[in-house]
Amino acid sequence: MPKISAHFKSRKPSGIRLAQIKFAERTDKVDVINTAIGNVSLPMHPAMRERMENLTSINSPFKDGVVKYSETVGTKEANDAVLHIIASSGCNTNGLYSQITDGGSAAMELAIIGCCGAAGTDEAPLLLIDAAYTNYQSLTERTGRKTVSVRRTLNSDGKFSLPDLKDVEEAIIKHKPSALVVIPYDNPTGQLFSKEDLIKLSEICVKHDIWIISDEAYRELYYTKDEVVSIWKITEEDVKGIEGRRISIETASKVWNACGLRIGALVTDNEEYHQKSVAEFTANLCSNSIGQYIFGSLAHLTHSQLSNWYNTQREYYREIANSVVEGFKKHLPDAIISQADASLYSVVDVRNLVDNEWEAIDFVSYCAEQGKVKLGKEDMTLLVSPMAGFYTVEKGEINPGRTQMRIAYVDTPDRMKLVPELFKKLFDEYMASK
Repeated sequence: MPKISAHFKSRKPSGIRLAQIKFAERTDKVDVINTAIGNVSLPMHPAMRERMENLTSINSPFKDGVVKYSETVGTKEANDAVLHIIASSGCNTNGLYSQITDGGSAAMELAIIGCCGAAGTDEAPLLLIDAAYTNYQSLTERTGRKTVSVRRTLNSDGKFSLPDLKDVEEAIIKHKPSALVVIPYDNPTGQLFSKEDLIKLSEICVKHDIWIISDEAYRELYYTKDEVVSIWKITEEDVKGIEGRRISIETASKVWNACGLRIGALVTDNEEYHQKSVAEFTANLCSNSIGQYIFGSLAHLTHSQLSNWYNTQREYYREIANSVVEGFKKHLPDAIISQADASLYSVVDVRNLVDNEWEAIDFVSYCAEQGKVKLGKEDMTLLVSPMAGFYTVEKGEINPGRTQMRIAYVDTPDRMKLVPELFKKLFDEYMASK
């Protein structure tokens, strides 16, 4: 038989998909709450729904059943929507260049190959702040690039502490990365970076002449009294030299509840980077034309209308975040649960309840493959993501994610309230079986 590439042979499912894949093989009819992946289950914005429901109307470009390629950069309307959304958060969009991509994932991949060194070398790696969204590691591996990282810590009070700025600088001096990735509304931790945090990290990027990539998939989803944080709110007055080195990752998936639409964008204030990124993406021809049309509807809303949508989204997720955290404190008080100040996630750490051999991935697999407990009258199980894959570790080093799991707030509020008790019962059942 022909040979499969070494890269393919080495691949394993992403931790955020692992539980879902394993659960799909079950034959029993157990009810499942899937919090393993941020697959938002809310309806899209009404303007987007209206276009989706009227694709063959007289005003639709698809009324005759013809679906053509768009320009590689994306339609003007879809790019206008991206910049309009950024502006609605109080950012100055003058001098910004937008390119539509196949979801935020394609924008991430373009950012990686546009910033990092040559494929197959350790040259100019990508600098991450662990725990870091797993797809940055997966996409650098796919493209033959490398990642390095600095680490934050989940403290016993449920708060993540950012790495010391000296550690960030030391990592830059040692590894000579091409870019620093920051996720201000963080996935997986639920941590919210302040504007001051972003300014300090931007200053380091300017000092060492590297790119700063801000993944703003969850912009506007924050649950504190802080103001909106964005790389596009950092000005030359804040950080001299910041202009021309900024990149942001945008997506329709989270704030706009359109995960399956697969529309994202790469935005930069560097014209040459933008032109070369579009040239690279010509191999993809274009992003989803129908998806761009649906998303483009947002270009015609007022900032006030967009702000009302953000407020509704925040209130919805704030309620879930509070109920999940309080539920874990009640049902599993010796576990550590992170309070989500932003995005859609909490991290549960059971390090105080297990021995040094315990692995979260085994518990996750158990829940997906055979775990089943009674909750009310129903047999139920729970899918969560093991956190080991969110960390970069040196050989022989203990992975902090070994005892950690990520929970996404993606089911209904009533079902999300069941998650802490369900987790506790499954955890007890699993520990009794060992």
